[in-house]
Amino acid sequence: MKKVFLKNEEVVMNALKRGLKVEGRLWLEETEDGQLVICFQQYDRKPRGFYSDRLIHRLEHGWVKESKERIKLFESLPKDLGTARVLAVIDREMREAKNALIDRELDLIEFC
Repeated sequence: MKKVFLKNEEVVMNALKRGLKVEGRLWLEETEDGQLVICFQQYDRKPRGFYSDRLIHRLEHGWVKESKERIKLFESLPKDLGTARVLAVIDREMREAKNALIDRELDLIEFC
């Protein structure tokens, strides 16, 4: 029977003694002298940095926002308006969103 050793035992046991749950991955490795070693690597969980989107323009039924990589358009219309009115509202608010983006672009330009 081969002996089994636990690699990183101190790190795992210290965390367990503090009452923490230790999440990670576990695997077996065989050393050069034929012993089996149980290896444990703790997951490195870090909080995600949160970047909130910047509101460009608020629409009647939604908004236009800007993130680091995208321009986002959200539209939510009630179903009871009917198809014809929903299409008209979408056209009107799309025009308004386009104008808001044009205004934003003009604000960024410096005139001499």
